[in-house]
Amino acid sequence: NAGTEADVYISVYGEKGDTGSRQLLRSQKPKKFLKGQTDIFAVEAVHLGHLYKIVIGHNGLGSGNGWFLDKVVIKDPITDLDYTFLCHRWLDQGQDDGKIARELTVTDASTFPGRQELELKREETWAAEKWKFQKGNTLQFYNRLTRGFICLSPDSGVDALGDKKNKYGKVFFMW
Repeated sequence: NAGTEADVYISVYGEKGDTGSRQLLRSQKPKKFLKGQTDIFAVEAVHLGHLYKIVIGHNGLGSGNGWFLDKVVIKDPITDLDYTFLCHRWLDQGQDDGKIARELTVTDASTFPGRQELELKREETWAAEKWKFQKGNTLQFYNRLTRGFICLSPDSGVDALGDKKNKYGKVFFMW
């Protein structure tokens, strides 16, 4: 239920003006705004210079109109620059803060060098390590200072006395 059937509108703002409100009509996909899908739209406008914000939202009409928006990427065909606007929030009257429109500012690549690479690494690391945090597992960390083990139990208990023995057979070293 993260997609929407509502009409979606965007306004793009740059140093030389804005596009005004534009409905996103024709995606390159047969059905637009589906959960997990990336839609691509062509929006014709005069060149706005460097972009700094967008306003994106929907009209709230139709069944299942709530929408979870991850991000918007605008490719400037003149400069070949990509502008990323992170959202990662609901546009839904019944979710989050109830807003169906959001004002998003550009995520400046110079402010976050390698952000996409870092996010990809985070996702890969979590995919590889999440098994450790499954229900029933006891996590045991070796403390180099005390040369003992700190155990995090499934019942949310913590044994931080620094026992010298490996009680559970699994050790995850944290530095």
